[in-house]
Amino acid sequence: MTDGPVTPTVAPPPAARAAVTALRDRGWTLATAESLTAGLLAATIADVPGASAVLRGGLIVYATELKHDLAGVSREILDEYGAVSAETARELARGAAARCGADVGVGLTGVAGPDPQEGRPVGTVFLGLVVPGRGPWSVPLRVDGDRSRIRRAACTAALEQVVAAATGEMDR
Repeated sequence: MTDGPVTPTVAPPPAARAAVTALRDRGWTLATAESLTAGLLAATIADVPGASAVLRGGLIVYATELKHDLAGVSREILDEYGAVSAETARELARGAAARCGADVGVGLTGVAGPDPQEGRPVGTVFLGLVVPGRGPWSVPLRVDGDRSRIRRAACTAALEQVVAAATGEMDR
């Protein structure tokens, strides 16, 4: 037992450090619109020293109506494709960048469980991205595990995609 406070040592994941470095080196800023991750991606990036040079902000759009109200996803997209879709993920990314004045937008939506949503099984994730010089795109993911693992895996995949886009690896 100690007499004073204990400070645990928790390092940000390597993917978060790589994303901050790649964005900073490229001169790009980042914003997120997160549904299933509920801010976990932005918080993970914020754990990296120097993140303030690249992280503009984020939107937590857990409720479907907030995807429209805060991130600007059209009602038509939500009605036709659903809250958990590639189309919604792309619009979340676009909305995050626009609303927060960032170069890069990341949108995350999916089903963390315990029950399916909109006919989509648990572990279904859609990651949307938008970067300068390229229109929005989405990446479908399938993740096994519990809620925590699904959410963490979605964040890691998003960070890896950001690094690939910022370093030009995606263009090779």
